[in-house]
Amino acid sequence: MLRVLLFLVPLALAIYALVDCISSRDEEIRHLPKLIWIFLIVLAWVVGPLAWIFVGRKRAVPGRGALGHRRSGGWVAPDDNPDFLRSLKETREEERRREEESRRNDGDEENPPGTT
Repeated sequence: MLRVLLFLVPLALAIYALVDCISSRDEEIRHLPKLIWIFLIVLAWVVGPLAWIFVGRKRAVPGRGALGHRRSGGWVAPDDNPDFLRSLKETREEERRREEESRRNDGDEENPPGTT
């Protein structure tokens, strides 16, 4: 069983690294061209995939975009999204206006025009 794991773990690591490298955009790759990384992952069985995982690609930093830049667009949590908060405020204002109109209309129906 241990012999099988000693073969399967590096194989799985190499497959993961190869797929990750191939699917990465050119802007995300560091230090070497993509083709060199692919050859390194395939030929240097254990070292190549580990090198790719640790230094080959720019990884996302929490609170930052995929390339390490501050988020400019994309998904933001609702409580941090100014557009969402603005829409909530507008919705509350619309509801308040409707309630006021409803109260005014109810008041007009109780005292129809022409009666005092």
